[in-house]
This record gives sequence, C-alpha cells and structure tokens, in this order.
Amino acid sequence: MKFSGPLESQRLSLLLETAISREAQIWKVHLRRIQPSQDVGISPTQRDEVVQWMVKLKFQFHLYPETLALAVSLLDRFLAAVKARPKYLNCIAISCFFLAAKTIEEDERVPLLKVLARDSFCGCSPAEIRRMEKIILDKLNWDLHIATPLDFLHIFHALALSARPQLLTTLPKMNPSQHVALLTKQLLHCLACYQLLQFKGSMLALAIVSLEVEKLIPDWLALIIELLQKAQVDSSQLIHCRELVAQHLSSLQPSPPPNSVYVYTPLKHNLVTCHAGPGFRFHPGSKDKPEVPVKTSAALSRRRRLAPGRCKQPTAKRKVEEMEVDDFYDGIKRLYNEENAPEAVAALEGKAASACGADASRQAASASPCPPLQPVSVM
Repeated sequence: MKFSGPLESQRLSLLLETAISREAQIWKVHLRRIQPSQDVGISPTQRDEVVQWMVKLKFQFHLYPETLALAVSLLDRFLAAVKARPKYLNCIAISCFFLAAKTIEEDERVPLLKVLARDSFCGCSPAEIRRMEKIILDKLNWDLHIATPLDFLHIFHALALSARPQLLTTLPKMNPSQHVALLTKQLLHCLACYQLLQFKGSMLALAIVSLEVEKLIPDWLALIIELLQKAQVDSSQLIHCRELVAQHLSSLQPSPPPNSVYVYTPLKHNLVTCHAGPGFRFHPGSKDKPEVPVKTSAALSRRRRLAPGRCKQPTAKRKVEEMEVDDFYDGIKRLYNEENAPEAVAALEGKAASACGADASRQAASASPCPPLQPVSVM
C-alpha cells in the first residue's frame, strides 16, 4: 500500500469512517463493578491474567496479532453481556481464542481443537469448548466482525504516513512495517490493562500513535488534530487515555535492537604472594568475604614442609576457584595418583588444613610440621 497521494488518503478515510461506524453500533463500556466475593464475578486482575495467557497462546501457536486482538474483543464483549464465574474464565477465553482463529487465520493455520485443548492446558475438554462456543455465539448474536484496536492502529498509522511522509526520517533503519510492528507490541501490552477498557478501540489506538508521533516530528500536534477530526474523537478523552497508556507502557521492557553484541568481561584474578609460597587469589569484588589463597603445584613441589601459623586457615568444604593454568589439575593427579581432580583437591585441603590451622597455644609449643607428600608415580 502506498502512503502518498490523494487517492490513498481518501481510501483510508473511508476505511476509518466505516470502522468507526461499526464500532459505534457494537461497542459499550466494558467496565464492571468489582464484586465483594470472587465467586460472584470476575475481578479485573483475573481478566488481565487471562489476557496475558492468551498473548502467550498467540506466540505458542504462531498466530497473527489480528487473531489475538479479535479474541480479546470477543472476551470483553461476552464478559460485558453476562455475569460469568471465575471457574469458567479459562473455558471462555480459550473458546474466544478458537473462534477468532477460525475467523482470521487460514484453514491450514487453525490449530486442531484437541491439540489446542491439550497444549494450552486450559483444563477443558474439546466438548466443553464447543458448548462454550455456542453460548458465546448466542450472546453475541453470531456477529464476530468488529473493528478491533489493532485495525484502528493500522489505519491511523497509514494516515499518519500519508500526511507526513517524512515521519520515519529520524528512524533510518526502520521501515513502515517494522514501525507498525513496534506499535503492535505496545498495543498487545495495553490489551491486558483493565483500566483501558473504558476507552474505545479507536481511542486506544490513536493514543498509542500520538505518543509515538510526538517522539518523531516537531509538528506532531497538528497531525494528531487532523486524525482527531477524521476519527471524531473527543480531545479531552484522548488526553486522559494518553496518560494511562503512557503510564502502562512505562512498565514495558524495551526489546534489544537487532544484531545486538554482548561483551563478556571476566572478573580479574590477581596473583599474590603468600609466606608459604606463591598462590592464586580470587577477588570477587566484595570486601566482606575473606580472600582464600590457593596454592599451585609448583609451590607444593618446592616446599615439602609448610611453616605453621603463616597462612590463613582454609575451610574444609571450600571450593577451589577455577584457574587458567591446566597444570594445577594435572599436578594434583600426579601427586596423588588419582583420576578425579576434585577428590584430590579435597584430600590436599585436608592435609593443608592440618598444617596451617594451628591456634596460638600450638604455635607457642612448636607444632609438628606437615607430613611429607607421597612419592610421585609416573602415570
């Protein structure tokens, strides 16, 4: 679709007028009073949670965003027409989701009912979903075709590009399709907000477009006024909707840009000197934890005896930090003739603790030195 020229603008204006007329015939305020007992009616939190679940189903079954938007619209229309109990909410939601999929998707993309009931973990059987479908269709007079907020978002976005072709000049790496996909993500996030049900779908879509246009061009207000006149929307309601949408979108985490590069910065290890020989000390960045020296195989081979009371006493269960020198593990294997390096390290720590862990009384009485190491066997 081209976004420039009077003919395209006239077609978009006619499409917007038809959608607004259709919305005015069907739409009504979906807000309901919060019931004191949750067994009587569905609470706003429960409604938002089930919409978030439907969003996950959309990605799980690889369906179009239009399917999800229609499913949420059917859910809100049905909940506004009847007083449903919370125990039926999952069945109502999955039935609306299946009706929307059969309405929007191609036949080969519509999931099988038994697969949908099984993989969605809705807790309903296919027969129960079909019975709920019949109830929903009866309450909605078998009229499932309504302009969703996503439909208005596409129309307003196309009108904005038609009126301001330079709208995306500040975003050189983003084409119109990618830009409308970004706005679609914001809209799907807003669908799970109960407070925004007081506004029509056209109002919600225009609020999202206006917040985005404000960031892109300096004369955004003139463009929004033009869209307001075409949509026949009250400006005071738009301002209120913009505030709520901006507040709700602040919790949306921005997605990383494409082809992101993540740089890994390892922690620095400093080689320090111990009285009993050189060791490899690990600095985790916290001053509260004591630094534990770790002896290398070279230090162990040079010193057959360790002077008591010159090293800090290591704990029996402490873990030896990973070292960049592979000879450390090979040396432990050769000294103790064992294949399992962690067990050898534990045995070495037990011998080192007996030598370095001397208290003040044993230091004064000339404690016995460490036992000599076992002879090295050639492996």
